[in-house]
Amino acid sequence: MATAAIGGSHLVAATQAGALYGWQLGWLIIAVNLCKYPFFRCGVEYTLATGENLVDGYKKQGPVYFYGFFVLSMIAGVVNTAGVLLLTAALLHYIIGGALGLTALCVLLLTACSVLLLFGHYRALDKASKWIMAILAISTLAAFFIVLVQTGHDPILAHNNYQTPDIMTLAGLSFVIVMMGWMPAPIEISVLNSLWLQAKQKTVDVSQKAGLFDFNFGYVMTAVLALIFFALGVMIQHGKTTEIALAGVAFAQQLIDMYAYTIGEWSRWLIATVAFLCMLGTTLTVLDGYARTLTASSNLLPNLPFPKKLSVWLLLQALSGMAVILFFKSNLKDMLTFAMTLAFLTTPVFAWLNMRLVKHAQIQHPMWLKMLTWVGLIYLVGFSVAFIVLQLW
Repeated sequence: MATAAIGGSHLVAATQAGALYGWQLGWLIIAVNLCKYPFFRCGVEYTLATGENLVDGYKKQGPVYFYGFFVLSMIAGVVNTAGVLLLTAALLHYIIGGALGLTALCVLLLTACSVLLLFGHYRALDKASKWIMAILAISTLAAFFIVLVQTGHDPILAHNNYQTPDIMTLAGLSFVIVMMGWMPAPIEISVLNSLWLQAKQKTVDVSQKAGLFDFNFGYVMTAVLALIFFALGVMIQHGKTTEIALAGVAFAQQLIDMYAYTIGEWSRWLIATVAFLCMLGTTLTVLDGYARTLTASSNLLPNLPFPKKLSVWLLLQALSGMAVILFFKSNLKDMLTFAMTLAFLTTPVFAWLNMRLVKHAQIQHPMWLKMLTWVGLIYLVGFSVAFIVLQLW
C-alpha cells in the first residue's frame, strides 16, 4: 500500500504544496492522512474478519455502488498506469541519459514490470516493495537531515520575503483538492490493500494483530514521508519562481536539480535513484493492484463477457496505459489533474461504503476510532461540497 501511495502524491503534489504555499498546508497534509485513515483501515479489518475482500462487500451493497466502482477502477487503472509509468520513465531517462527515448523507456519498463508480476505474482511484489520502501525511507530521511544541516535553514520560516499565494481562492482550493485526491493515495487503494491481504493469506497465516500492524506501519510511513517531501519543498524551493513540472523529462530535471543545488552535486545521483525506485515501486503496485481489482470484479459478473484472469487484465491495463501515453501524451498533465480531482470527489462515497461494510461485519472499534471516522467523513464531504459549489458559482 505504501509503495502504491508514494508516487505522484509525494514527489509531485506534496513537494509542490510546500514550494507554492510554504508551511501553511502542513496541517492539511496531516489532516487528510488522519481523516482517510479509518477508511483505509476498513479494507484490512473487513478482510481479516470475513475472509472476503472489499469488492465482494461492494457487490453485496447493491449494483449501483458495485458497477460505479468497477467503471471507476477501469478509468483510474488506465490513467494512473499511464501517469506513474511516464514519471518513472522520465526519471530513468535522466539517470541513463538520452540513449533511449521516453517512449522506448516506457515500453521497456512496462515489459519488465509485467514480466515480474506475471511470473512472480504476489510473492515477488511483496519482496520487491519492501526493499524499495526501506531504501526510499532511509534515503529520504537522510536527504531531509542533510538539508537541515547544510543549509542552516530555519524550518519555521519561508525564503526571503516571498509573497505566498492565498490558499483561500478557487485556484487554491482546486490545488488542495488535487493534492488530497492522491494523498496519501486514492481511496480505491483500500480495495487494493484488501486484495493484497487476501493474496498474502494464501501464502502465510496472517493474524489480526499482524495484519493491522503491517497496515499501520505502512500507513504511518506513508504519512511521515509525505510530510518530509512537503518540508523539502518548503525548505528548498519555496520563494523561488520555478515550479516542479507535473510530468515528462522536465519533471525529472527540476525535481533532482531542486535537491542537488541545495544539498550538493554529490547527492544528484542518490536523489535520482531514490526517486526512480519510488516511482518504480508505484508502477509495480498500480499495475498489480488495479488488475487484481478488475479481476475480482469481473469474476462477480459471470454472465458478462469480461476477462476472468489476472494475467489478462494485467496485460490489458498495461497496453491501455501505453496507448494513453502514445496518443494523449501532450494532455497528460490535464488527465492527471482530472484523475486526482475525481479521486477526491469519489472518496466520500467509498469511505461511507467502507464504513457500512465494517458495521455490517460487526467489527468493534474503540471510541477514538469511531469519532475519527465521523470527523473524517464530515471533513471529506465538506471539502467536496465546497469545491463543487465554488465550481458552479
